[in-house]
Amino acid sequence: MVLMPKRVKFRKSQRGRRKGQATTGSKVNFGEYGLQALEEAWIKNTQLEAARVALTRSVRRGGKIWIRIFPDKPITKKPAETRMGKGKGMPEYWVAVVKPGRIIFEIEGIPEDMAKSAMRLAASKLPIKTKFVSRVHI
Repeated sequence: MVLMPKRVKFRKSQRGRRKGQATTGSKVNFGEYGLQALEEAWIKNTQLEAARVALTRSVRRGGKIWIRIFPDKPITKKPAETRMGKGKGMPEYWVAVVKPGRIIFEIEGIPEDMAKSAMRLAASKLPIKTKFVSRVHI
């Protein structure tokens, strides 16, 4: 189950900028514990899925998990050994734009030590530095 939008208004998007702190989605709203990004990045849909699988496997059947980011930005790529020009390449994969402070995953219904170890496993699948946060500390 790879995350991607069903349909988008525009097939190709510009790269944009990733400066600044996350204003929305920077608090633990749904669960008890969360995984917070400490740097900016594009997180691919495959990386997000790998982290989700690691998280669900480590908590087994206990607890509820929320994914707070969604890969809705198409990243294009031109084929190998293609000359310059002739337009923008085709969409290759989808990314979620993540800024520092953004909560990536949330979890509830399991003890804190179990949640911490599960989030550490999920964080190892992501390309950025993260920290474990709880609702009471924010």
